[in-house]
Amino acid sequence: MRNSDSAHPDPLQASEDAGHKTVRRATIADAVTVRELTRAAYAKWVPILGREPRPMTADYDAALREHLVDLLRVDGEAVALIEMAPKPDHLLIVNVAVVPAQQGKGHGRALMAHAEEVARSLNLREVRLYTNALFAENLRLYSRLGYRVDREEQHPQFGVAVHMSKRLDAIADEHSNSRTSP
Repeated sequence: MRNSDSAHPDPLQASEDAGHKTVRRATIADAVTVRELTRAAYAKWVPILGREPRPMTADYDAALREHLVDLLRVDGEAVALIEMAPKPDHLLIVNVAVVPAQQGKGHGRALMAHAEEVARSLNLREVRLYTNALFAENLRLYSRLGYRVDREEQHPQFGVAVHMSKRLDAIADEHSNSRTSP
C-alpha cells in the first residue's frame, strides 16, 4: 500500500491501537495460511447457508497462481486477506477474509481500499465483487464503501449472488484535482 497525502491517509495506518500493519503479496508457500485464514473467516456463514461457502472449499494453490492475493499482517501475524483477479476492464475482488478475532477492526475496509489502489495501479477504473445475498453484513459494508448493486443472480447450488461494482474515475479525478489546485 502506498502512503498518500494527509487528506487520503494509508488505510492501514488509520487505527493506531491495532498494532503494526503490513500488506504483502502471498506466494504459493502461503497456501496453507490462506486456506486456514479463509476457512476461519467464513465459518460463521455455515449455519446461515447450511453448507460451507465457496471460499472455504476453493483451491488456493490454483488461486495463488492465477490471482493476486495480498495478506494483511498485524504484528507479524496474518489476520486478513484479499484475493483479486485483474480483468481487461475491471478488478474483480474474489475473496475478502478476516479472522474472527480481528473482525470489526477495519481490516476488511482497509483491504477494500487497498484493492482500489491496486486497480488504479493497473489503470482499471472499476472494481467488482459478488457476495451471497444472505451475507447482509457484507452487503451493508460494501454499500457504505460506495459499491452499488448491479444485479442479482440465482444459482441452484449457491443461492442468490449479489453482483456489485464501484467506478473509480471520479475518485481518481478528485485526487488529481486536489493536487493541482492552489
